[in-house]
Amino acid sequence: MKQLCVFLLICFSIITCKNENQQKKPGFTFNPELTIKKYRPGSSDIVISREDYYDKLYGFWLGQCIANWTGLVTEMDKIGNIGEPKTGAFYTRDDWGKPDQPSIWAEEPSDLSPTIDFVFKDEGEIWGADDDTDIEYMYQHLLLENRTSILTASQIRDGWLLHIRAEEENYLWVSNQQAFDLMLKGILPPETSDPGKNPHFDMIDAQLTTEIFGLLSPKRPDIALKMAYLPIRTTAREEAAWISEFYVIMHSLAFKTKGSDPINEQIAWIADEARKSLPGDSYPAAMYDFVRMKYESGIPWEQTRDSVYLRYQVRQEDAYDITSRNLYCNGCFAAGINYAASLVSLFYGEGDIKETIKIGTLAGWDSDNPTATWGGLLGFMIGREGIQERFNRKFADKYNIHRTRQNFPDNGIDTFDRMAEKGLYVIDRVVQDEMGGGVDRKNNVWYIPDK
Repeated sequence: MKQLCVFLLICFSIITCKNENQQKKPGFTFNPELTIKKYRPGSSDIVISREDYYDKLYGFWLGQCIANWTGLVTEMDKIGNIGEPKTGAFYTRDDWGKPDQPSIWAEEPSDLSPTIDFVFKDEGEIWGADDDTDIEYMYQHLLLENRTSILTASQIRDGWLLHIRAEEENYLWVSNQQAFDLMLKGILPPETSDPGKNPHFDMIDAQLTTEIFGLLSPKRPDIALKMAYLPIRTTAREEAAWISEFYVIMHSLAFKTKGSDPINEQIAWIADEARKSLPGDSYPAAMYDFVRMKYESGIPWEQTRDSVYLRYQVRQEDAYDITSRNLYCNGCFAAGINYAASLVSLFYGEGDIKETIKIGTLAGWDSDNPTATWGGLLGFMIGREGIQERFNRKFADKYNIHRTRQNFPDNGIDTFDRMAEKGLYVIDRVVQDEMGGGVDRKNNVWYIPDK
């Protein structure tokens, strides 16, 4: 009898340890700062596995980093010849793998890669933060630190001033830099994007800092837009803000969008859904329709990119008047032209993460930004293993936020595992407090009411 009791005690201990270890696995832990309430699922609730979503958030960060650093090789190499005759003709698919050419502000090619090719970090190495990932990282951190789903103007301002260096090099440009300067003077968002105070309000900045709010509100773009409203308007107004909301909506709808449909069809569907948010008489709406029409006509992506340049920067159609304003580099940082270029890589990439990054890298203008956006979105959709399979390799899993920002824990070294897990914690609160849904500890799922 004594031996049987000992045997049963050992078995119980093994089972208990197994369950405890499972709960400590990434994707199985819950927001420790949130009191989870009882919830009775509704018949129309959307059920999302937190474990599955964790893997996709990991893929988001990894995909962004691959695409961001690859796109940086050709950043501002080719912007058309208005005001910058030295840039010459745009790149084409034949330039992939060939020597990189200098950007508009450099005499030498990129030091990231001698050729136009993918830039990777191997296992054991560390990805560096860049402006396409670091402010999104900061916003996720601020949501957790402030135990909220909706950041206030003061929380945004305090976060920017704590985590962004005032001295150069601080990796801020155009509207982000102007907004930061205004914050230093005590001005709060959304005044930091007021056209009277920030002349760069229609630049690209908000596009690359707010997509994550879509992922933090899965399947509910209405809540995602509520969360992103003030962060977007920290640096953007009007068309630049609408374009940023377009990206937020796409990311919110990206989780298992249409079941088993091919990924290119899923991409087309979420893009068309996001298009509905754009004012019909706006240039972003016209750009979407124009690029979509050119893609569906079957012409090569290079021809569509060239048509975008002629229509919007040479002829200034659809009320896109950047060229007439005589800006530096003809508004190569502008929200509009980079949005149009991003659509070229999105449609022609057809859901293939490698092809989408390639086209985005070669398309021109601020090429690291569209690549990072779509690399993150597609990385999320196919997850970590999907990225590894497509590239037939494994990658570094560490991330150094202190390359560009400051005052984060652990001397700024984080991992994609932890970053994805922190995303789950934010969503736990969003589901319960903003959506009125439920967090199920036992089954490790969210119940999301269909609005």
